[in-house]
Amino acid sequence: MSFFCVKCNAELSLPLNGKPARTESCHNCGKDLHACVQCQHYDTSAYNACRESQAERVVEKERSNFCDYFQFHKNGPSAKESNSKDDALKKLDDLFK
Repeated sequence: MSFFCVKCNAELSLPLNGKPARTESCHNCGKDLHACVQCQHYDTSAYNACRESQAERVVEKERSNFCDYFQFHKNGPSAKESNSKDDALKKLDDLFK
């Protein structure tokens, strides 16, 4: 399975369980990997920006932390996500032509 940094989309080499060490950082941009913004539970629309209800509150979402529920996100590069969003919007626009 491939893992990608949410900041720079660099492909990362992580263990198969997807849990980087707390002090590990991206080889390309230097951002912390064991941080909320890199986690699959991170959701800005959820309470405390986390979908894991038992996780303790973390104030600095881009800094490394000690969260026991951390799981590296499973999405590919964000460029692919934006392309799919653009494709969906284009299809929607085409419906009303």
